[in-house]
Amino acid sequence: MKYVKQITVIIGAIFFLQSCSTTRRNKSSGAVSPTELPVAADKINKVNNAVPPVIINTKNIAADSIVYFAKTLIGVRYKYGSAIKEQGFDCSGFITYVFNHFKIQVPRISKDFTNAGTPVSLDESKPGDLILFTGTDTNGWIVGHMGIITQNENGKIQFIHSASGKSIGVIISGMSKYFETRLVKVIRVFTDEDY
Repeated sequence: MKYVKQITVIIGAIFFLQSCSTTRRNKSSGAVSPTELPVAADKINKVNNAVPPVIINTKNIAADSIVYFAKTLIGVRYKYGSAIKEQGFDCSGFITYVFNHFKIQVPRISKDFTNAGTPVSLDESKPGDLILFTGTDTNGWIVGHMGIITQNENGKIQFIHSASGKSIGVIISGMSKYFETRLVKVIRVFTDEDY
């Protein structure tokens, strides 16, 4: 019985650890034209079929309210597996904390956002849209990191997220080569009236 309990704990930990893979900040954060980003529709379709759809009710909260509140958290440290401000956030914990502040329920792990909202192209993204990336393992094309778009002006995309590695904690990043190669998709969870 003791071994069954240990195995269950180990398996649970493995699934939990896959929720928000390590990310690092690339020193080069220059703007990237959205048309230059790779398209991997076949890979995305495989992932989409494996994750159940999620409906997020944003309750007519304005997207810019989400972005504004998220920016107040810049500098909160990174802590794997946490959605508690005083302890720090992982990437999906940060998203959970921001949306829960407005009493909006969202999935707790990044992978579960795969089929949430409506997919939009990066060049059509708006502040408040969620941007989904693979984790450090890009082979499976499974969402392992995420953030909130804060800017899309003249092809300059920026997003806020909780990053580990050299830039630990909540930061705003641009679309660097590092993030370009890991982009899965952008999703819109707000209605047009909420922008």
